[in-house]
Amino acid sequence: MHARFALIILILLGLAACGTPDEPEPAPAPKVVGYFTGWGVYARDFQVKDLDTSGAAGKLTHLLYAFGKLSKGTCTAADKWADYEKPIDAAQSVDGVADEAGATLRGNLGQLRKLKQKHPGLRVLWSFGGWTGSGGFTEAARDPQAFAASCHALLTDPRWSGVFDGIDVDWEYPNACGVTCDKSGPEALGRVLGSLRSAFGPDAVITAAVPADVGKLAATDYRAAAGSADWLSAMTYDYFGAGGDDAQKVQKTAPHSPLAAYPGIPRETAHTSATVDKLLELGVPASKVLLGIGFYGRGWTGVTADEPGGAADGPAAGKHEKGLEDYKVLIKRCPPTGTVADTAYARCGSQWWSYDTPQTIKTKMAYARGKALGGAFAWELSGDTPQAELLNAVSEGLSPSAR
Repeated sequence: MHARFALIILILLGLAACGTPDEPEPAPAPKVVGYFTGWGVYARDFQVKDLDTSGAAGKLTHLLYAFGKLSKGTCTAADKWADYEKPIDAAQSVDGVADEAGATLRGNLGQLRKLKQKHPGLRVLWSFGGWTGSGGFTEAARDPQAFAASCHALLTDPRWSGVFDGIDVDWEYPNACGVTCDKSGPEALGRVLGSLRSAFGPDAVITAAVPADVGKLAATDYRAAAGSADWLSAMTYDYFGAGGDDAQKVQKTAPHSPLAAYPGIPRETAHTSATVDKLLELGVPASKVLLGIGFYGRGWTGVTADEPGGAADGPAAGKHEKGLEDYKVLIKRCPPTGTVADTAYARCGSQWWSYDTPQTIKTKMAYARGKALGGAFAWELSGDTPQAELLNAVSEGLSPSAR
């Protein structure tokens, strides 16, 4: 009797150890990612400390520092002064302590180290390239191993050891045209990311920003690229605007980040849903796709119609760039007068702007959850309010408890 009882106990213990065979793996926590620009500390006066005081640092899972540059196919710092030389005074320091004269590390990277010490769960990546800085990727792709070795050497420099947890590649665009045209072939991005993975190892975070245009997506093997990456960040914004390259110039008003097509949309596939569907069709796992949110608006002037599709003369004035303005400015100066395709638009006088609000962001995050995407990212954090209202909407909208 005792032997039979002992046998039953052993069987039950074995089942408990093995678990239920059909029990699914728990879904990973969604990524909440934001770009911080090195140049933002100048005219925009957006400091690393602002990420802490706004509450953004506590919501982010990953922070991408933009941009490093490519020089002769290698990773280099774009602005040594802002990156690691500029002395930070006590008022602008994360911990309230000024940089000492002659300190080995100052500037943004010094503040990022302090930010990570205060928020130990935050992971920081150095992003390379960008719209105007992607030309060097063509040369890097000719010798991806040498490129990866240079990036590893830069990110692990003893002066800022421990600041970076990985690297982000913002190549605009592999085997397609941005400011310049690349003809490296559809496998080039995958080779670059694979070399970075080999150089940095399995625990590093390796990511890449990818285009929203479905034609550009078809030019590269993004399924192979995703194999070496933790995720691909779909730049699902700037579909329409009064500036940008020739394909983006529209002299009729249109929302720059529509979630789906709408009656009268200038190009049928120029919306977030089309971009996401194309990436999934190409074989990129949904869990490796991040949805992009712009923390700014695109605007026109010379407008007389309230609804999208009205004629315009050209880009509206913006503080830092024609046709572009931060959300934190627009929400006060030109508040929304309507929505289309789950993004807001605003007519104020002769100007017409489109941008995302906390409400439209939560709708987009519900879409991301419904598609089982890996999370979302923001370009870029300086456009948010001092209370990080947009990033809070991203974080809350991605939460499993969100409805």
